Amino acid sequence: MKTDDLINMLASGPDVAAPKVPLQKFAMVVSSGVLLSVILMLAVLGLRPNMGELAMLPAFWIKMAFVLALAVCGWVAVTHLATPGARTRQLPLLIALPIVLIWLLAAVSLLNATPEQRADLFWGDTWHYCSWLIAILSAPIFIAILRVMRQMAPTRLRLAGAGAGFAAGAAATLIYSFHCPEIAAPFIGFWYVVGILIPSIIGALIGPRVLRW
Repeated sequence: MKTDDLINMLASGPDVAAPKVPLQKFAMVVSSGVLLSVILMLAVLGLRPNMGELAMLPAFWIKMAFVLALAVCGWVAVTHLATPGARTRQLPLLIALPIVLIWLLAAVSLLNATPEQRADLFWGDTWHYCSWLIAILSAPIFIAILRVMRQMAPTRLRLAGAGAGFAAGAAATLIYSFHCPEIAAPFIGFWYVVGILIPSIIGALIGPRVLRW
């Protein structure tokens, strides 16, 4: 969006609709970041060799549904935060819903487990690097999203940066899930969310600088 376009939109009054995000261009640029992240995951980490066995377990599909829901929420967030005037009141509730659901499932899982099992359900085998790998895989997607958002004249730069980081982290989590062996809800509900929070916090910090127009 050009500066003159924004001025004309604001001068037209509070009821004017915000211009639509060019979704085709947005999707093409972001898809390039996603592709780079997928290539990075395959080249460095690789797919799980027992993916077929994992796919037979309900917990695996719960995990995939959770990360897919977060990725969709991230897409909705960035397309709303990219331009001025878009409604964002429902975004916190939308993002919180899948997280609350996985936390409830995690609580039930921990309550039903024996005391000896609870530590393994939470820590798993990969807690010490899981979140960092998600953050690293999010980098190409994060850069792609920021590149597009910069052209759309967002007005809440810190929030827009956080939204870009969240969307990138959520998409990277979906990609990482094809490598990660963890399927326990307590692990997924904490360490995956931490991995998404890392680029979200970075986005909030750098948003006012990199999205300034």
